[in-house]
Amino acid sequence: MNAPTDDAAPAAGHGDDAPLKLEQFLPYRLNVVASLVSQALSRIYADGYGIGVPEWRVLVTLGQYGMMTGKAIGGHSHMHKTKVSRAVALLEDRKLVIRRANRADMREAILALTAAGRAMYDDLAPIALDFANRLAEAVDPADRAAFERSVDRLTERSAKLAEEFAKRKSPR
Repeated sequence: MNAPTDDAAPAAGHGDDAPLKLEQFLPYRLNVVASLVSQALSRIYADGYGIGVPEWRVLVTLGQYGMMTGKAIGGHSHMHKTKVSRAVALLEDRKLVIRRANRADMREAILALTAAGRAMYDDLAPIALDFANRLAEAVDPADRAAFERSVDRLTERSAKLAEEFAKRKSPR
């Protein structure tokens, strides 16, 4: 029997009785949407500004809040501390972020955008907002409030499930 190839289509009728169908599995569908949106949006800031997703998140978070610690940025943007640290280092090297001592806790630093970082944020913000508005056009205006509530509820439920499963021991 030949091994299936990457481009082999599923045989007709096979998988119809499978209890879990990937293309109907909500976590998979949400991941596909997130991945496609991220790919499209990243073309804007990767091609035009030479930054990746982690740097984008740090830049936008600091653009929104002004000053934050790396730990706070990670919590706000749902990024692991090592990703935040690497992104901050890259942004510092490009003179887009500045690090200052936190007088309240000398073990951590306060991060802020430099003038060049603020200019990049101010340049990117309207482009990103236009992208988001064009994306939102896929949802009928009459459905947008319900859609927003659903996204909020899925986010809350996902956080609770992540916390719940983090407390559980491995099933095997």
